[in-house]
Amino acid sequence: MSEQPFLPTRPPHRNLETAAFWDGCAAGRLVLPRCDECGELIWYPRRMCPFCGSLAVTDTEVSGRGTVYSYSVIRRGAGPFRDAGPYVLAMVQLAEGPTMMTNIVDCDPDAIEVGQPVHVVFEPVADSAERIPRFAPDR
Repeated sequence: MSEQPFLPTRPPHRNLETAAFWDGCAAGRLVLPRCDECGELIWYPRRMCPFCGSLAVTDTEVSGRGTVYSYSVIRRGAGPFRDAGPYVLAMVQLAEGPTMMTNIVDCDPDAIEVGQPVHVVFEPVADSAERIPRFAPDR
């Protein structure tokens, strides 16, 4: 495994719709809204179900386990990511269904594969008490 560089990020923008998600991340838990009417898990966090239009949603902790659905190895980034390469930008399908765009960390970028099992890790955000969910390969 190669040494993974620190991946920059800014503190999250909290609002009524995302507060439970970010509070969960700060506590090391992956929390998504679930529609009380149709039962679908909702990604990205919002207070209205995009599947049936219901305003009845309940914040639900999920396992944080998933598989790599798709990915790209970024060898040369721009802006704050200019010196971070190589790093992995990926779509991870959670075991419970939703697909999240994220980074795969703690890995050799050239060893990532579609279908590879991963789990959530919560990385600190520089100059902040916040933590952001990223994923790492299962070992």
